Amino acid sequence: MDGIMNKLRNLDAYPKINEDFYSRTLSGGVITLASSIVMILLFISELQLYLHSVTETKLVVDTSRGETLRINFDVTFPALPCSILSLDAMDISGEQHLDVRHDIIKKRLDTLGNVIESRQDGIGAPKIDKPLQRHGGRLEHNETYCGSCYGAETADEDCCNTCEDVREAYRKKGWGMSNPDLIDQCKREGFLQRIKDEEGEGCNIYGFLEVNKVAGNFHFAPGKSFHQSGVHVHDLLAFQKDSFNISHKINRLTFGDYFPGVVNPLDGVQWTHETPIGMYQYFIKVVPTVYSDVSGHTIQSNQFSVTEHFRSSELGHFQSLPGVFFFYDLSPIKVTFTEGHISFLHFLTNVCAIVGGVFTVSGILDSFIYHGQRAIKKKMEIGKFS
Repeated sequence: MDGIMNKLRNLDAYPKINEDFYSRTLSGGVITLASSIVMILLFISELQLYLHSVTETKLVVDTSRGETLRINFDVTFPALPCSILSLDAMDISGEQHLDVRHDIIKKRLDTLGNVIESRQDGIGAPKIDKPLQRHGGRLEHNETYCGSCYGAETADEDCCNTCEDVREAYRKKGWGMSNPDLIDQCKREGFLQRIKDEEGEGCNIYGFLEVNKVAGNFHFAPGKSFHQSGVHVHDLLAFQKDSFNISHKINRLTFGDYFPGVVNPLDGVQWTHETPIGMYQYFIKVVPTVYSDVSGHTIQSNQFSVTEHFRSSELGHFQSLPGVFFFYDLSPIKVTFTEGHISFLHFLTNVCAIVGGVFTVSGILDSFIYHGQRAIKKKMEIGKFS
């Protein structure tokens, strides 16, 4: 048994020295204090890293198919009334959403940017008790109202009972409405008068779009849109205006749900219209993103980068449609963010490295100072005797 104990004693890598042979110095005390403080600070830093989650980033090829893209927006136009502002969306697959109204809310704004809570419809509209029927006569008490579509009917039984119905029928035909006052429904509802009454107002439009996950665009522009000879155009003649101020402020624009750390570069961006007329364009590159938190909850969302361009037109010649256009394309690369904690063994390893590393470096420094002081002292003693 004693032989085994002796063998174990010979394996001791930390031989002990009798305290009588220790020599304590002032420099050693200072170095010990400083190294202890450094070790405590590094330990606290490592503990914070261990207690808080870290995010791992990976780039993978996006193989998802058949998904939709949700676009959330909140845009303010300080000089475009809500009655003339429309929203269209289209993509390269050929799908179109013209004059989108579902999931969209418009707020009328005064010149100071305050929300106009309510306004009586039809202010200034002439009183016409008997609307014009499709057959040309006036509505009688015993008749059912069926307004004329003024040649835009697709079937004999079609009726256009409101100004909006007539405009929609014209849009489907690819026609523009040059003078709404010649349309009985528009005249009765005071279409032009309502536009004149809203002159100088602004509009805040917000909501969301669900579109195919392919390249496309959505835009805010005055007038109803329609296709004429294969070209997307807007009916601007009905407003009897030469120019439109498309100054705007993007309060919020996101492609998908929020996740921690996301930066939306267009939030709070404002642009003031200085030229008579033109088209403001945003070219957006959407990057699919997956965020997974420490609890395993996954958020499917997107990030994006953007560039801007303004395309001006000559006054009175709508070579480019006045409006604000957002052209987006999707990146084939998906970014994944995964939250996680450092393992306890990794934390323990780092703590041991901190303690051992600081202890070793401080020992080397103390030894260097101690032997340096002894060498200098010895030379000084030799100098005195000589």
